[in-house]
Amino acid sequence: MNLPNKLTTIRMALVIILIALLLIPSSWFNASTPTIFSQVYLRYFIGAIIFLIAAITDYFDGYLARKMNLVTNYGKFMDPIADKLLVNSVLIILVNPQSAYVNQISIPVIFVVLMIGRDIVVDGFRLVAAGQNKILAANIFGKLKTVLQMIAIVLYLLNDWPFTNQLTNPMFPYVSFIFMALATFVSLLSGAIYIGQNISVIKEM
Repeated sequence: MNLPNKLTTIRMALVIILIALLLIPSSWFNASTPTIFSQVYLRYFIGAIIFLIAAITDYFDGYLARKMNLVTNYGKFMDPIADKLLVNSVLIILVNPQSAYVNQISIPVIFVVLMIGRDIVVDGFRLVAAGQNKILAANIFGKLKTVLQMIAIVLYLLNDWPFTNQLTNPMFPYVSFIFMALATFVSLLSGAIYIGQNISVIKEM
């Protein structure tokens, strides 16, 4: 297994660890809910670090695969799966983070529905294009969407720290919300552009 594929595999393992970390209630272990900086739940802080490490591997596995000419079928198959699991699983969990903790800010469900719905439609286009032996390239807005999603997710995991203190004085998490709203808007915009540029794929069905 080459280095890019190892990074992809590591990201998949990190996704599994991250999901378990965020979903298992402390009550299962009769444990307390320690915080860091008096504003962030320790478990979510660790989750943010794991998420960032996984996001970094997402960049480097693709970069190294192209630069070193190490593109493989394993990478083509596993890389997008790892990407979607990393982002979408955390988005879904943060719709109702109170399943494990209290006073953890949540992502509005409409944002998650729109972003995941967009991904399903775009993936459907790619599937149809693959059947026609076509490769549909992502646009720049798709890459911007990913960056904004990752920033927004980290801010939500950190409970909008350092901008508001949700634990001692809950208030509207404006910074996290703005970034998630931007990620949703750019996600829909990139999806619309993607569909517009590749509408011929559907017409040829």
